[in-house]
Amino acid sequence: MSHPSSRPSPPLNDSPRDQGHPLFTLIDIMAKLRDPDGGCPWDQEQTFATVAPYTVEEAYEVADAIERGDLADLKEELGDLLLQVVFHSRMAQEQGAFDLAGVATAINDKMIRRHPHVFGDHAYADKADQNAGWEALKAQERQAKAKGGVLDDVPAGLPALTRAVKLTKRAARVGFDWPSTDEVLDKLAEEVAELKVEIAAGDKAKAREELGDILFVIANLARKLDIEPEDALRATNAKFVRRFGFIEAELAKDGRAPDQSDLAEMDGLWDAAKAAEKATRG
Repeated sequence: MSHPSSRPSPPLNDSPRDQGHPLFTLIDIMAKLRDPDGGCPWDQEQTFATVAPYTVEEAYEVADAIERGDLADLKEELGDLLLQVVFHSRMAQEQGAFDLAGVATAINDKMIRRHPHVFGDHAYADKADQNAGWEALKAQERQAKAKGGVLDDVPAGLPALTRAVKLTKRAARVGFDWPSTDEVLDKLAEEVAELKVEIAAGDKAKAREELGDILFVIANLARKLDIEPEDALRATNAKFVRRFGFIEAELAKDGRAPDQSDLAEMDGLWDAAKAAEKATRG
């Protein structure tokens, strides 16, 4: 089944334009910022590599706004992330590689290709069948890109826990996986025991390695449980901040700060914070 967006798109500069559309305004702003004649010196000197950290940061800020349920902030953060896409696209356009229209065409084609049940005549039996089809299509795309090994195209720049999940998921597709969570938990206990040995020996390098093994097993366990470890850890971080804030608030009633307390008192207040949360949840 054909679709208009699956056809090659002309460069944006050659396309009919609604001059009042905000997206085209953003494209023009970025072109002006990058213009050697009268542009912004900072924007002019940027490269894909120097902009990349900002792109990652903006993606995290989008996730944070979603986590907080702040739709007004989400709107702003999505704008910041969109700016990153336009920035990279502009730099590529300057090199004659592609422009924003090419980026949009590529993702349009990919979405149409990966959803044959929506844009074609294919029918999936159920969600599991659809997931299997999705992975098969992705595998075909990887093969077309001539990637060698099973793990070759798992991005190295991902957060370590997220990458661990993707690595183990990819390995599991070819049968390299524990049968159930029981084996993963057994492996976790084994790795913890090995860490204890290295801590007792005072070998920091080996302790670092064993700690890494524990985190990798944790990521594998999260995958087996179908839990995103980054999400789980973010929730626990938020819980820690919330409960420690309770400790600070309680101590402040007596005009004190945490460094004017002791572990026993703060531990008791921590338990009180937990109890208060449970009572609120009912």
